[in-house]
Amino acid sequence: MFRSLFAGVLAGLLLAAAPKTPLAAQTLGITPYAGYMKFGNMVDGPFGTNVRAAGAPVYGAELQLGLVPGLALVGNVAYAKSDLQIGAPVIGGLSVGESSALMYDAGLRLHLPFGGLIGGFSPFLQAGAGAMRQEVRVAPAATHSTDFAYNVGGGVDLGLAPWIGLQLMVKDYIGKFDAQEATSLNLDSRTAHNWTVSAGLRLGL
Repeated sequence: MFRSLFAGVLAGLLLAAAPKTPLAAQTLGITPYAGYMKFGNMVDGPFGTNVRAAGAPVYGAELQLGLVPGLALVGNVAYAKSDLQIGAPVIGGLSVGESSALMYDAGLRLHLPFGGLIGGFSPFLQAGAGAMRQEVRVAPAATHSTDFAYNVGGGVDLGLAPWIGLQLMVKDYIGKFDAQEATSLNLDSRTAHNWTVSAGLRLGL
């Protein structure tokens, strides 16, 4: 009996001391979030000019599905709306219209193995691919382009309570605005980096 009691106590202590697998990596969860997005150039013109969307608030939501401990499948949708600007070396950004971007993608998120050792602090890295639909409007005309975009990012999950956590993340959407599709003109559009910094409330389901 003493041996059984000792074995039970030892097993309980080992389970209590074992690193906790991050909530987002072991269950189904959803994370609504908000942040800031800094866009890269849509089109580069002569003499250092460019066309780009101004930095703006971004709103979105992620759905996480744990595959194995430490690895999760992530689906994401986000939206941002800002001014359309023409940039020049001397005058800076001149607003000429409106721009909006809709991002939707899926990817894999890897929680770093040492994260669970530090209480509810769990860093992660992720990568994915999807599409970015950008619409530009210069009254009264409007046009849009939907293009492939891949993304890389990283951040931390901070456990607040069972089934609830705070997610902080930096993410880069990497894609190319198809100016020819949008305008039928052979303009110089290059691959752009579109950065987001966000914070969200992670809810386990």
